[in-house]
Amino acid sequence: MREMLFNQGLRLRIALLCAMMLCGRAAGAQRLSQLASPLPLPRGSTLVIGFLGGYDRWDDEHRSVRQLVLKLREKPGVYAESISNHRRSLALKLIREALDTNRDGQLDPEERAGVRVVLFGQSWGGAAAIATARDLQNAGIPVLLTVQVDSVGIHDDIIPFNVSAAVNFSQHDPLTAIHGRKMIHAADPARTAILGNFESSYVARTVDESNASKARQVFGGSHTKMEQDPLVWNRVEHYIVDAIARRVP
Repeated sequence: MREMLFNQGLRLRIALLCAMMLCGRAAGAQRLSQLASPLPLPRGSTLVIGFLGGYDRWDDEHRSVRQLVLKLREKPGVYAESISNHRRSLALKLIREALDTNRDGQLDPEERAGVRVVLFGQSWGGAAAIATARDLQNAGIPVLLTVQVDSVGIHDDIIPFNVSAAVNFSQHDPLTAIHGRKMIHAADPARTAILGNFESSYVARTVDESNASKARQVFGGSHTKMEQDPLVWNRVEHYIVDAIARRVP
C-alpha cells in the first residue's frame, strides 16, 4: 500500500512538472456565465462535460476535449461544455442548476433523473471526471458514462457505483514521462459496466501534432500524441453517442 501511494504521488509530481512546462499561461477563472447551456436544461436532455488536462484553457480549440465538446453540441438534445480540471466546483454547480427545474435550490428524485450526465476528460481531466462522478454519487445523481483518456490522478481507477458504464484509454510508451491510468475497476460491478481498458502505442505510429506546441511535442511524448490522436477521440465520441442513444451500457 505504501509503495502504491508513493508511485501515485510520483506520477502526480511528474505530471505537475510537465503540465507547468507544456501549458501556456492559464486564463482567468472560468465562470458559469461563460457556458452555453440553458439552465435548467429541458427534461430528457443529456449534459456532457469534458474536463481538459493540465492547465489548458477551457476554451482552447486546439485541445481535443474542446473540439469534441463543440462537435457534440451539434446533436439534438445534447448540451456539452468543456471545463478546466481545476474548476470541478463549476461543473457541480452547472449540473445542479441544469437539474433544478423548479429553481428551488433543492433536487428531488424526479429532478435527479431528469437529465442524463456524461463525464469525460484527458490527463488530469480524466481524474477530474471520476472525482466529479464521486461527488455526484454523494448527491444521489446518476452518471450515464465516464470516459478517461490517459488519466492522471489518485483514486481515478475506481469508478463509483452511480456510473452506469465507464471506458478507459491509456498509453505506457517508453521515454514518456506521463503515463495514464492503465486499468479502471468498478466499485460495484453489479451496477457499473466497464466497457474496456484500451492501451495505445505510438512507438511505431505517427500522429499529426500540428495543434500541439513545440514544447508539448518535445516533452509530452506519447501523452501528447494520445491527446492529438483522432483514432482515440473518434472512439471516445462513439462511446458517448452510443450511450446517449441506447440510454444503457
